[in-house]
Amino acid sequence: MTNIQEIARRAGVSPSTASRALSGKGYVSEEKKLRVLAVAEQFDYVPNANAVLLKSGTTRRIGLVAPSFEESVSLFTGGFVRAAQENGYTVTLFMTGFDTAKEREALEALRRKQVDALVFVMFLSGLPTIASYAKYGPIVSWQRVVHKEVPSVFMDQYDGYMLGLEHLYARGYRRICSVYGAGTRLNTQSRIEAFADFCRKYDLDPQAAPFFMEKGTTAHGEELARWWLESGRIPDAFATTNDQVAAGLVAEARRLGLRVPEDFAVCGFDNLDFAHLLDLTTIHYPVDEQAANAFAMIRSRIEDIELPLRPLNFRLVERATT
Repeated sequence: MTNIQEIARRAGVSPSTASRALSGKGYVSEEKKLRVLAVAEQFDYVPNANAVLLKSGTTRRIGLVAPSFEESVSLFTGGFVRAAQENGYTVTLFMTGFDTAKEREALEALRRKQVDALVFVMFLSGLPTIASYAKYGPIVSWQRVVHKEVPSVFMDQYDGYMLGLEHLYARGYRRICSVYGAGTRLNTQSRIEAFADFCRKYDLDPQAAPFFMEKGTTAHGEELARWWLESGRIPDAFATTNDQVAAGLVAEARRLGLRVPEDFAVCGFDNLDFAHLLDLTTIHYPVDEQAANAFAMIRSRIEDIELPLRPLNFRLVERATT
């Protein structure tokens, strides 16, 4: 089998010169470059990519760890893969199904140098466990965490949730039902804090309408519409966990013969594609830009360079449900 040394000998150059000519990196005179390329073509020689990566100590492969392919997760994954590919990296997906054993498989791949870095979309393992693997390579989280070894590209959802609450207040709604996700997550805690500050600001009774926890699916939204009828129509607006809950709420309300926003208003969160199709008022959450920042943070570590991060901002998207 022809190797770089044989190509160099036949072209009458050193192995390092042949390597530079074939990789296109570093200076080689045009005359020597043409000789090397001619010999390589004659013997159908292609550099061994694995050997090149082994020599450099990197794989140019990043592991992306996600529990499922929900739409928001797919948006983040798609944005991250695009950024990686544009810069010569490949991405290996570790789909965990919320199984900590599968999360550990991804961490072990980092330890064994099968990937250069990991991005966790969401994880169930304890943060100390995740952080203990950072010595083997960069680890970045989309899930909101606070740890010096595991930087996060989260956006403080206090700001986004407050944006939606302010919009509902400006439209005249006062009995707002807050619908939250998992109570243990920092983003949920930020939203709870935003609602408390909002009520204090406008001297509103925070218990004028009940709140709901652990709601995140369209089925949960449908349940809320039925609850609204059964409970005596207490809330005049819903600030929901995400667009899925908002979509289920609006769809079931229409099936029940209710009018949105005349009977109650609905504000979603994320601004996924279907929010436009359903004409949902929502909060734009720039997932693709967060993904680009996650890649920039990893690339900065791997290549020892300083890459700027994109500024991130929430934005109200006002449509027909408010």
